[in-house]
Amino acid sequence: MHRFYLPPDRCREMTLQLSGREAHHALHVLRLKRGDSVTVLDGAGHEFLCQVETGSRNELALRVTRKDSMPPLPFQLTLFQSLPKGKIIETIIQKAVELGASRIVPLLTERVVAHFGAEGAEAKRDKWQQVAIEAAKQCGAAWLPDIEAPKALREILARREPFDLSLVGSLQPGSRCPRALFREFQARHGRPPRGVAIWIGPEGDFTLDELEAIQAGGALPVTLGPLTLRVETAAIYCLSVLNYELNSKDL
Repeated sequence: MHRFYLPPDRCREMTLQLSGREAHHALHVLRLKRGDSVTVLDGAGHEFLCQVETGSRNELALRVTRKDSMPPLPFQLTLFQSLPKGKIIETIIQKAVELGASRIVPLLTERVVAHFGAEGAEAKRDKWQQVAIEAAKQCGAAWLPDIEAPKALREILARREPFDLSLVGSLQPGSRCPRALFREFQARHGRPPRGVAIWIGPEGDFTLDELEAIQAGGALPVTLGPLTLRVETAAIYCLSVLNYELNSKDL
């Protein structure tokens, strides 16, 4: 079953219209024809089973035959990711979608090479949001995570966002296993955490001053094992561990 994406405001009728890149892919790559079945995701918890009705050169009409609603995950997982070099962030976004992240916040930290003006930051956000859409279509995620424009670490910390549990990957002594922190939270509150944040540094990691600032904002240092991991490996490792813990029936 081929999957497509339309934003919620374009999924209100019983006939949906694909246009732009989605229509091009359907018409000129997949070569869909009248009567073919497809799925449309709106990124807001709805999945539409549709049949192709009519197509032109640039548009495709789909008739909705069934609408399913998917409940959101019982937790909100936010990834604060310091921007790595090149296109590594795109791989991280893809895997974050697959692993249940609800929000991805790219950070500009001291050891980040790339820096953007306001327009450049928004252009990057739009590009990364499209990466998230493609990942959601591939894995069938009904809820699309929000991708923010890259911002300086100090701006993000100034928000003082509340989380049930905020963790930061750290190579420093005293870092603990994530499972121990989840167990302590469960014992203290009688429930698993509902809002969790994970902070991942760039190549070369956060500076000590940055790490101290993140911890001063409430993040607890967690170990990712004895080896020094690549940025994308660290992000995927942490998201996998947190996804497992947040879905665990043992909590």
